[in-house]
Amino acid sequence: MGLSVKATTSARLHLGFLDLNGGMGRRFGSIGLAIDQPLTSLTIERAPIMRVEGPERERVAAHLAALRDHFGLKSHYGVRIDTVIPAHVGLGSGTQLALAVAAALRGLEDLPRDFAADALFLQRGLRSGIGTALFSTGGFVVDGGHSAGKTMPPILCRLRFPEEWRIILVLDDTMQGMHGAREREAFAGLSRFPADAAAEICRRVLMQALPALVDRDLAQFGEAVGRIQSILGNYFAPAQGGTRYTSPAVAGAMEDLERLGAKGIGQSSWGPAGFAFVASDDEAQRLVGIFRKERAARENTSPKNPIMLICKPRNSAAKIEKIGA
Repeated sequence: MGLSVKATTSARLHLGFLDLNGGMGRRFGSIGLAIDQPLTSLTIERAPIMRVEGPERERVAAHLAALRDHFGLKSHYGVRIDTVIPAHVGLGSGTQLALAVAAALRGLEDLPRDFAADALFLQRGLRSGIGTALFSTGGFVVDGGHSAGKTMPPILCRLRFPEEWRIILVLDDTMQGMHGAREREAFAGLSRFPADAAAEICRRVLMQALPALVDRDLAQFGEAVGRIQSILGNYFAPAQGGTRYTSPAVAGAMEDLERLGAKGIGQSSWGPAGFAFVASDDEAQRLVGIFRKERAARENTSPKNPIMLICKPRNSAAKIEKIGA
């Protein structure tokens, strides 16, 4: 058995931007959290010819070819992709996939790890830096956004997320969020973000969300995230058909979860993925059970959509492991 390297990483939530106004010289800035599912997992080894098998093989093949040339490597490689985070649903799939390929290739060829350089080379993190940060550290992170001459946002804070808390992830597998040219057009078409709204978001993060994580105060953390999501949701609504949520199915589920007691509800990035926080696994199971029972009673059926996953925080880096000789 020859040497192979397996890279496994998981989804991230984009909980909001700090400053879309940019009046102080920096723009964007992001709040993010690594969660334990869905997963991206792939394995790379040397091979007689180049081959890539599994979901997202075209994107992986393109990344692999670019990295091979960039590093000046002469070997051929085989890649098996076992599972991927769904693309364009607000869970950071593109960055996690690109960094998994780069980290696995570096591990196979004994090249030093450099997640930031790989992200820049593969054109990830051009707006938000949390995907790269969460690949390398896990946990809860805040980045400082972009400024002139700087291409990778600096990470300002990284905290462990309370292990006992749970995240209810709500997915709509019938649609995707905005991406690519449509996303760029959406940003270009929005009005200038109010400076006072950016100031409130920054205050909510620094003086409410971060202290609440340290104190393990779910109510305060949820209030901060909920308010940030409300400000940003209203701002982005014109680009999302006039609502805070991309998916009507997710929107309805989020309203129900909030009514049932979940905290900090919102949409990750352009969605359609929604999220809500609860204090324990038992509470998450209880709320999802009530939601399903109520929904079935209203619709006289047992609908599969929206999909609900009960997730744990991931407080560690992506796993890169060598296998075989």
